[in-house]
Amino acid sequence: MKNDKPDHIDRAILAAMQIDSTLSQRELAEKVGLSQNACWRRLQALNASGIIEGATVRLNRQKLGLGLVVFVMIRTRHHSAEWLKTFRRHVSTLPEVVDFFRIGGDYDYLLKVVTEDMDSYDKVYQRLIEEVELDSVTSYFAMEAIEEQRPLPL
Repeated sequence: MKNDKPDHIDRAILAAMQIDSTLSQRELAEKVGLSQNACWRRLQALNASGIIEGATVRLNRQKLGLGLVVFVMIRTRHHSAEWLKTFRRHVSTLPEVVDFFRIGGDYDYLLKVVTEDMDSYDKVYQRLIEEVELDSVTSYFAMEAIEEQRPLPL
């Protein structure tokens, strides 16, 4: 990998790993047409460069009883560095928030919340608003996950 820019072989490795990070070194090497040693060296370089940030497992949230997905749109009047630091720290304490973005447009922040049901979400909502002053909090409830946790386009 030259200059931290993945080439087509690195991209093939990354694409295969996004689909199944449990592939053995041999299986991965076969998939991308490399020797095991060459594949291992490339994986090490991808890890060292920070392109690979670890390996995780996708879980079936429905089978775990986490059937409610809520997109929470937040607007605030506060934009100071101190307020933002406090807000980020507070949101990071809520394990039900699985994605957290600062966004442009009519809202300032977008949170993806995954929880069991409406009662569980209400508890998350109460914890969210208790620590930090927010201008508005709007919740959108997902009716169906058509595609979720898709691999990055490489």
